Amino acid sequence: MTHLGAKRFLIAAIAAAAAVSAFSSSFNSYFLSVAIDVGVNIILAVSLNLINGHTGQFSLGHAGFMAVGGYTAAVCTLRLSPLIPPELQPALFLFALLAGGLLAAAAGLIVGVPSLRLRGDYLAVVTLGFGEIIRVLLQNSEFVGAASGLKGIAKLTTLGWTFGLAAITVYVIASLVNSTYGRGFIAVNDDEVAASAMGINPTRYKVVAFVIGAFFAGVAGGLYAHHKQFLSPTGFDFMKSIDIVVMVILGGMGRTAGVIIAAVLLTVLPEYLRSSFADVRMIVYALLIIGLMMARPQGLFTLGPRKAKSA
Repeated sequence: MTHLGAKRFLIAAIAAAAAVSAFSSSFNSYFLSVAIDVGVNIILAVSLNLINGHTGQFSLGHAGFMAVGGYTAAVCTLRLSPLIPPELQPALFLFALLAGGLLAAAAGLIVGVPSLRLRGDYLAVVTLGFGEIIRVLLQNSEFVGAASGLKGIAKLTTLGWTFGLAAITVYVIASLVNSTYGRGFIAVNDDEVAASAMGINPTRYKVVAFVIGAFFAGVAGGLYAHHKQFLSPTGFDFMKSIDIVVMVILGGMGRTAGVIIAAVLLTVLPEYLRSSFADVRMIVYALLIIGLMMARPQGLFTLGPRKAKSA
């Protein structure tokens, strides 16, 4: 897709999200909630795909960045909403989402600079530890409700916000990877030694990917907070990170379209199983994931080249 075509896609996607959101009040509330969950998971999966898929790292701390963004955005709206007139609430929400994303990006920088000289299993353990540190800190912080969670968050997330920001996430990540600078991510993924010999600093590209991925995870956390209207540290444990990693692997590492499809599939599938296999749904879900991984270890949706053509 050309750069102009990508811009047109972005504008069309945002316009479609806004149009559908305008009629969302007439939708079934359950299906609307699942649709918003799909949009949030698309943002999480595509942002992690930059780190794990395009740059070749293995992060297990994405839920930690999501938690930082979610709690930051929720605190912003809870503290500032009484001071802001109703007509400026959307601007406050946007500010809260950006604040959550930026603080999550800062957390990504903090964990990325010392740890991304590692690779493989060592990096996975470090990022997993970071996610658990965030969860424990939130669980013991009275300012954000500690173990009982943060309550009273306003219902500000809509289909328009969610899928508009999902479209922006896809556009930014795809444009970055297809840019001249973004080729450095793929070079690091393919061969760090060869990339270094060509003058590319692998650690720099890893940190940049980590920070950008953390930013969008923080934005997704803000959307999640103002959708569920309640945050608990237990909702951001390492199993949440595993769920996001599975979306990336199942969709095909480094393939944005595949990751999006996998995010949709793995969000809708548990809801279907909830109604059809209520008592054993998690067992069925786990068996399906295992079967899919064994049948397609390279990912389900791997048609087309992993590296998109430059604009």
